[in-house]
Amino acid sequence: MNIKSVVILLVSFFLFNGCKQNPEEAIKANYLDFSKRDDQFTGGIKMIPITTPIGNFKVWTKTVGNNPKIKVLLLHGGPGGTHEFFECFDGFFPQESIEYIYYDQLGSYYSDQPNDNRLWTTERFVEEVEQVRKALKLDNTNFYLLGQSWGGILAMEYALKYQKNLKGLIIANMMASAPAYNKYAQEVLGPQMDPKILKQIQDMEKNNDFANPKYEELLFKYYYTQHLFRKPLEEWPESVTRAFKHLNPNVYVYMQGQSEFGMTGNATLKNWDVTDRLKTLTVPTLSIGAKYDTMDPEHMKWISEEVQNGRFLFCPNGSHCSQYDDQKTYFPGLIKFLKDVDSGDFMKSK
Repeated sequence: MNIKSVVILLVSFFLFNGCKQNPEEAIKANYLDFSKRDDQFTGGIKMIPITTPIGNFKVWTKTVGNNPKIKVLLLHGGPGGTHEFFECFDGFFPQESIEYIYYDQLGSYYSDQPNDNRLWTTERFVEEVEQVRKALKLDNTNFYLLGQSWGGILAMEYALKYQKNLKGLIIANMMASAPAYNKYAQEVLGPQMDPKILKQIQDMEKNNDFANPKYEELLFKYYYTQHLFRKPLEEWPESVTRAFKHLNPNVYVYMQGQSEFGMTGNATLKNWDVTDRLKTLTVPTLSIGAKYDTMDPEHMKWISEEVQNGRFLFCPNGSHCSQYDDQKTYFPGLIKFLKDVDSGDFMKSK
């Protein structure tokens, strides 16, 4: 072989290998390419048909980005809340090329809102999530389910029935027992308040005076700014205040109840408890707790130890919305979990 032929072969070799992208580079390059997707026309939004025992409805979803290996379906709180509580994810997931899906559950602001209490059961919501999963073509090679608050209840219930469909599970700011949550709210969080303020709130609750504007005013000023979102109300981001405006009170009160100090009265969730079933979960699981949360962070740590492959993320400056008030801890820990599971490097907490 002459020198000219050798040079041509070497040049061809380097050109060919220089043009090849590794999988991560290919994902990053195609992350914002909607050209091959069926939702390009709507910018990622899909109204997904849902079949229920009392009829057919549609729920709203919006997919951000493309990543065939990491797709995170976000389950909002409430019940009756909206995806708007997660809008800060826009500031963290795209630069990591993580695909994520906003989703308003049935009864929530951007989805159909039928007025029938027969629909508001954890069992039916689980089947709704399964229908959304199928419609979005998510499977155990890429499907991560993240539930926050009530969404954490729904995520646990879904995993207990359908964990075979999951690649990873994230339980954020939610205990595995409503009675344990009630106990923590009433015995730990309540007494931390100014006794005079707490008595006013308790008196209104005792008199079923929940419509009194003073009740909401006291909660926001003295309870929510300590345990829901640790910033003065005037510093809350517009996405959070908008989410509160869009909350469906019919669904919320029916399942959660009127009181913010636990699930009480006729709330359908007040006896919910899956603590004795968590040990059956084998899917990699991240439990997120926060120091100032309405949920006991020690219980969240226990969840990570009770499941078979759990990891705990503690947010020392966070509350119930630690995705906002402790982002420096929340997002690096969440992103590391997703990438560790994806790469096969996931190790449970010791």
